[in-house]
Amino acid sequence: MALTAPRTMLRTAGRTTRPRRTGRRHPLVATLMALPLAVLLLVVFDGWETVATQASSVGVMLGR
Repeated sequence: MALTAPRTMLRTAGRTTRPRRTGRRHPLVATLMALPLAVLLLVVFDGWETVATQASSVGVMLGR
């Protein structure tokens, strides 16, 4: 196990890592991420109330 560290360092030595983006996500991306969950809730619980609650929560999150 101790011998794996040098090999890992050799493999990653030539690579540059991208810095992680900080900040807020675009509202359209956040909406597209939440839509599958809303559809899943609609199918599983068969109720518009659940979907409306989820959509309201996403709307509040996007409004921040």
